[in-house]
Amino acid sequence: MTASVPSLSDLSDEARSLLKTQSIELPSWAFGNSGTRFRVFTTAGVPRDPYEKIDDVAQVNKYTGVTPRVSLHIPWDKVDDYEALRKHAEDQGVTIGNINSNVFQDEDYKLGSLTNSNERIRRKAIDHHLECIDIMRATGSPALKIWLADGTNYPGQDSIRARQDRLADSLAEIYAALDDDQELVLEYKFFEPAFYHTDVPDWGTSLVHCLALGDRAKVVLDTGHHAPGTNIEFIVAQLLRLGRLGAFDFNSRFYADDDLIVGAADPYQLFRIMNEIVSAGALAPDSGVNFMLDQCHNLEEKIPGEIRSATNVQEATAKALLVDREALDQAQRAGDVLAANDILVDAYNTDVRPLLAELRESQGLAPDPMKAFLESGYLDKIRSERVGGTAAGWGA
Repeated sequence: MTASVPSLSDLSDEARSLLKTQSIELPSWAFGNSGTRFRVFTTAGVPRDPYEKIDDVAQVNKYTGVTPRVSLHIPWDKVDDYEALRKHAEDQGVTIGNINSNVFQDEDYKLGSLTNSNERIRRKAIDHHLECIDIMRATGSPALKIWLADGTNYPGQDSIRARQDRLADSLAEIYAALDDDQELVLEYKFFEPAFYHTDVPDWGTSLVHCLALGDRAKVVLDTGHHAPGTNIEFIVAQLLRLGRLGAFDFNSRFYADDDLIVGAADPYQLFRIMNEIVSAGALAPDSGVNFMLDQCHNLEEKIPGEIRSATNVQEATAKALLVDREALDQAQRAGDVLAANDILVDAYNTDVRPLLAELRESQGLAPDPMKAFLESGYLDKIRSERVGGTAAGWGA
């Protein structure tokens, strides 16, 4: 069906509109220093505070046109004046997205945070989330994003059931503190750093807690948070079917939660996921799903890494929009296995880069975002200007 698509005119009006309005939130932490579990590596010119992180986010948006929001991490992105930070973001052409809590780097949380058997520690973790809700109000953030490192390393270390009860009670108090226009999104991860059991290890556990909380509690799906071989597109389809996919974190993994550039390990998987998103109508701006990159650029430059990630998602999306839905439906109804598969494979094998270059030019953007950014001189500028102070990184 689609050996080549040289022009935007080959797309339907709806498909063109979806590509033009596609947006991906960027994580503030992706612009700081990161590394392996053994060392955090340094890169010249990385931001030293949340303001400089936002400046770099704005650069990605300037050249891709699809990254108009930044996700903040507390306390990594703490400032004295959140109204001023919000205004700075708006002046740079971006807005504040989700606020991410952090209850995994404090000594008190060694044995858990919201699930901890110690009432004082549990209270401290809840209060941190209430602080995050106040920050949401000041920045205009729509959602509180929670990922927990809670779990145990050994059988018998703690009661699995009691931890679930404590988690439910803690989440209920946090959820009750939200404003009517705010959401809670709960992430899951099947292991790490806990090895025997994790308190929120899968989408089912996250969903159970969200259903108990209310309509404004939804599941966060991170593509790196699954066991090898997991059919992630099935989980996407199921959560969309239930109206409970609140946020989607893009990254790529080979073995564990590698947080590599999305599409680096399995670009066909990324296409399959986007195919489910497109087919369910979840790409629309009013779908209620927040799409975000959640990556750590350990070896590569941070801004180019985010540009590459954003354009990879764009390409997978464009390919998914090329799928002939009518022909696919007919093949599926006829039980024609190979024909149905061929329709997806044809769309995936289409080179959509000329189409996206045309789209960007129609929006007043450079056709090649990476080339335009590298030629802008911005990297040289921040390398020379951002000298002194403390570079942002894990824990800062």
